[in-house]
Amino acid sequence: MEKMSYVKCSIFTAACIALCIVLPMAFHAVPMAGPRFLPMHIPVLLCGLICGWPFGLLTGLAGPLLSSLLTGMPPQAFLPSMMVELGFYGLLTGLMMQFVRTKKVYLDLYISLVTAMVIGRILAGISRALIFSAGEYSMAVWTTSFFVTALPGIIIQIILLPSIVFALEAARLIPRRYPKGLNDK
Repeated sequence: MEKMSYVKCSIFTAACIALCIVLPMAFHAVPMAGPRFLPMHIPVLLCGLICGWPFGLLTGLAGPLLSSLLTGMPPQAFLPSMMVELGFYGLLTGLMMQFVRTKKVYLDLYISLVTAMVIGRILAGISRALIFSAGEYSMAVWTTSFFVTALPGIIIQIILLPSIVFALEAARLIPRRYPKGLNDK
């Protein structure tokens, strides 16, 4: 597999960080759209899938920080826990893409994405329970906020992100994961 250059990954990461600022602005025009549709998660997960864990982690940390500084979203009270949560997602998607090799692009993407989303939610819940909301966080709150309320966003991510990566490969904007003929259509 041909790797993307450091410069190209840096540019893609900068674009994803910019999307972490712009997408929530669009979604927050609708009440409760942020927690439901998870607009900031999309560029973080995408960056991890395409550029790897260092860039995904950077996007997960810098995206919410810059968005909070420039737009006030997320509010300062939620910023540290959101940076940890999104940092986990960017890190985990990048690591999963590094180690999952089924010879089918879509399968690699779905395994990496779903695994990172599940493990990321578990780690983010643990960090909230132990650090950010110690003594006030319950399994019911975790289940509701990370799965029930977020279900539309989870569905959007599962449908949209693999298709975006595959389309970027097909358009030759990012290198093919496998040589031609091994890509799953």
